Amino acid sequence: MNYVSKRDKRLRLLCLLLLSVGALICLFPFFWLIRTSLMDLREIYLQPPLLWSKDSQWANYKEIFSESFPFFKYVLNTMKILIPTTIGTVLTSSMAAYAFARLRFRHRKFWFTMCIATMMLPGAVTMIPGFIMWNKLGLINTYWPLIIPAFFGGGAFNIFLLRQFIMGVPKELDEAAYMEGASYFWVYWKIIMPLIRPGLIVVTVFTVLGCWNDFMGPLIMLYDPEKYTLALAMQQFAGSYGSNLGVIMAGAVVMTLPAELLFLFCQKYFVNGMLMSGMK
Repeated sequence: MNYVSKRDKRLRLLCLLLLSVGALICLFPFFWLIRTSLMDLREIYLQPPLLWSKDSQWANYKEIFSESFPFFKYVLNTMKILIPTTIGTVLTSSMAAYAFARLRFRHRKFWFTMCIATMMLPGAVTMIPGFIMWNKLGLINTYWPLIIPAFFGGGAFNIFLLRQFIMGVPKELDEAAYMEGASYFWVYWKIIMPLIRPGLIVVTVFTVLGCWNDFMGPLIMLYDPEKYTLALAMQQFAGSYGSNLGVIMAGAVVMTLPAELLFLFCQKYFVNGMLMSGMK
């Protein structure tokens, strides 16, 4: 038994060592991003490269919050899309998942298969038809083309993920509620939604990150600089500074920091949600 115990400890130590090395490899690009954002051009192109700046250039970050770049206005524009899109995605995807998991209707499996099949369509296929449709509706250069689709299903992946969660909820809970006179919506809202909270958090995190980093959608639908989102404005900000990598990297740090913090605080629910999605 002692031999087995020692072997297990060595395997644990080896796994921990390998995971630590892997974590360092994954974190190194983010460290290099922060390191470069605090350097001037001379230090950036110095050979051999410096591990850290001798005189941190915090002025690079001041450029992002300068009068020439209304950072907080672009954040507000992004939030105008992000908040309703997140609400619509969570609500409609959970409703669709509840219908596919619990309700009985004709050709249910066929429609679910068709829903999942849409994940195989590349975005480039629907990009031009979508632009033509919104243009004929007169909604180009507004936020509506970026918000309205979230209220029509919330995406095939989110529906599939939440359906797996709902299938893991015992049907006896539904039947007991129906015997008490509950409606389908009451069961969905009062029983299903609280029990699939980890899955809802996963969908929320995915949606928030997708909206925060979305570049192609605003690029196609918006042409007024006053309505640009942060991702689109950052691209023009980087282009205006050309080869000044310090300022460009500072902008990249500011852009990615909220997403990193969101994942850090929601990591527990995110991991639990992904693990539970395959359990029935």
